[in-house]
Amino acid sequence: MADMEALKNAVINGDHINAKDITNKALEENMPPEEILQKGLIAGMNIIGEAFKNNEVYVPEVLIAARAMKMAMEILEPKLIEAGVEPIGTLVIGTVKGDLHDIGKNLVIMMLKGAGFNVVDLGTDVSPEQFVEAAKENNAKAAGLSALLTTTMPMMEKTVAAFKTAGIDTKIMVGGAPVTQDYANKIGANGYAPDAATAVDVARELILC
Repeated sequence: MADMEALKNAVINGDHINAKDITNKALEENMPPEEILQKGLIAGMNIIGEAFKNNEVYVPEVLIAARAMKMAMEILEPKLIEAGVEPIGTLVIGTVKGDLHDIGKNLVIMMLKGAGFNVVDLGTDVSPEQFVEAAKENNAKAAGLSALLTTTMPMMEKTVAAFKTAGIDTKIMVGGAPVTQDYANKIGANGYAPDAATAVDVARELILC
């Protein structure tokens, strides 16, 4: 019998070989794909996310755990689609125009995917118009805006304004090293996340509220 506790621990420890093996075994035993996702993969990433938030693990450990989760998900995702399991919601995410930094953004994406969100990665140097268009095309419930440079932060305000002008009900969350809650409030963003683990909580709150 495939052990979901072992799968959870494989994700936590970044053991991608075991994560894939246990996922395959669980599917062979006809375990429901959603149970594998929730009790194994997401349970493991939730623990890593909390540990990261509490400074008990750091970026390298999160990246290794996320890789294990990703490799297991490559096996599981087709089965989830077959079973009609819906993601929590869809987000579009990118680094704002003029900013080419993506390490923080990529970490947030891994954490969001690990929590059961469908994430559309727009990459870096994303214009306000591209954010709006992608949100429309993907029927995104939320958009994540990242900036690492103080010089590109004004693009966040322009992007928030572009969403308001377009009149679409997409919630906007912002983050990045120079970004603060006060700045998020000032530009009219719906949420602010100081780190990747908190981004999951904020996204969940914005999408499910």
